[in-house]
Amino acid sequence: MLRPRLNPCCYYPCQNSGVCVRFDADRYECDCTGTGFHGENCSVPEFWTRVGLMLKPNPSVVDFFLTHFNWFWDFVNNSFLRDMLMEVVLKVRTNLIPSPPTYNSKYGYLNWEYFYNLSYYTRILPPVPQDCPLPMGTKGKAVLPDPKVLAERFFKRTKFRPDPQGANLMLVFMAQHFTHQFFKTDHKTGSSFTKALGHGVESGNIYGDNLMRQLQLRLHKDGKLKHQLVNGEMYPPTVSEVPVHMVYPEGIPPEQRLAIGQETFGMLPGLTMYATIWLREHNRVCDILKAEHPTWDDEQLFQTTRLIIIGETIRIIIEEYVQQLSGYLLKLKFDPPMLFNSPFQYSNRIALEFCQLYHWHPLMPDSFQIGGGQNSHEIVLKVAEMVIRESRATRVQPFNEYRKKFNLKPYTSFYEFTDDLEMARGLEELYGDIDALEFYPGIVLEKTRANGIFGESMVEMGAPFSLKGLLGNPICSPEYWKPSTFGGETGFSIVKTATLKKLVCLNTKWCPYVDFHVPRNEEEAKPRKPSTEL
Repeated sequence: MLRPRLNPCCYYPCQNSGVCVRFDADRYECDCTGTGFHGENCSVPEFWTRVGLMLKPNPSVVDFFLTHFNWFWDFVNNSFLRDMLMEVVLKVRTNLIPSPPTYNSKYGYLNWEYFYNLSYYTRILPPVPQDCPLPMGTKGKAVLPDPKVLAERFFKRTKFRPDPQGANLMLVFMAQHFTHQFFKTDHKTGSSFTKALGHGVESGNIYGDNLMRQLQLRLHKDGKLKHQLVNGEMYPPTVSEVPVHMVYPEGIPPEQRLAIGQETFGMLPGLTMYATIWLREHNRVCDILKAEHPTWDDEQLFQTTRLIIIGETIRIIIEEYVQQLSGYLLKLKFDPPMLFNSPFQYSNRIALEFCQLYHWHPLMPDSFQIGGGQNSHEIVLKVAEMVIRESRATRVQPFNEYRKKFNLKPYTSFYEFTDDLEMARGLEELYGDIDALEFYPGIVLEKTRANGIFGESMVEMGAPFSLKGLLGNPICSPEYWKPSTFGGETGFSIVKTATLKKLVCLNTKWCPYVDFHVPRNEEEAKPRKPSTEL
């Protein structure tokens, strides 16, 4: 019996982002256009590429430099060098994300049908070809390990390990609240699809992910959102007053279910906290705009306030949230004009890989029974299992292929991948070859950086996705980034001076310790009265 000839693209022969194009049954070509490389497999660097590679420092060296030498960074952060380095960071990171989008789970080649169909998550790498001899291409075992076995052996927490960078629950709940505006997998249609058609920061977690929900949540007066007052304080309305779909445990009556933009945010107190604070901030900004523009109608007040809220969100995420996660001593800065003189596309598509990468359940402590390697609470092991199953259903390429895509050196063995000898042996037993290790287990189980919260891959892959999604927002473009977009200098100033502390303290009766980091000393932890100067 004649065996069909093997699809050569299953070997992932094209290096340095070259595109594998199959011709005859066993003939392929690598398209090296724009890669800076040439040769049969796009592996031979051109002259200037070779120079760049010689000068480019190792990512580990860069990370070490950015997280040490306080005296140097104190000088940089108070000089013109801060803006210069921030511009370099933005360009280097965002250039790693293709724009316009390239692939999805149905198509492993460029086509128009995918481009305009916003219901798909995009893909950074095409799916594993369907006719490959093994699940991950040509390496590894014929059968991938049981997700439940992977979760129990390598993800299940034995002892909670707190973040060495000192992140607290304000950060954890911000991560969940913020990302659920664009991570909304449409499980009814399939894990390749998203219900969040905005594909970025558009505050659907506050206003709803569709027009009908938005209209139900709006007061339709002075641009504000509906609310209720409890002991003189503003809270979201109840479902009995605003009949939007909310997910709550069975038995909770409508009059005790809060109506929020995202349907699951009533399930956890931290998410309800952020929903309440953003509700108050929206209505507070509406009052400011109303006072400055008494002729504006409800619609203009609402729409302009929404743009301000989006701007505040992006600023807080870059300058405080990403700052905390990075551990960098370089003080990050949100300043869109930095990119105005560079070629940059103000659009974004959420990638399936980004969605899978962002399952950060290990960051939760035991007291919340929410929990990655060996740091996920057993109650949420099913989340890890789900992500692994979704990854297989959408044929996500092996972890090492993503390392190469993001200019990282692929691991040569499981013993290089992790410092845990028992884990390395177990993974080798189950996968057979490091080049067959799946994307999500690779991202989560990889050895962490010294005194870091994540491994190298999580940071080097996650940061480009994050910064492209944030800076690719229309409000960051030259056409939008001007006072008139935000109702004048007052609204523009709200965006340009937004902080997490302001967000909380201008919307509460007292000003507690507010940060994404645990208090470093007793003085920081002391509560303070709110200040109108914030």
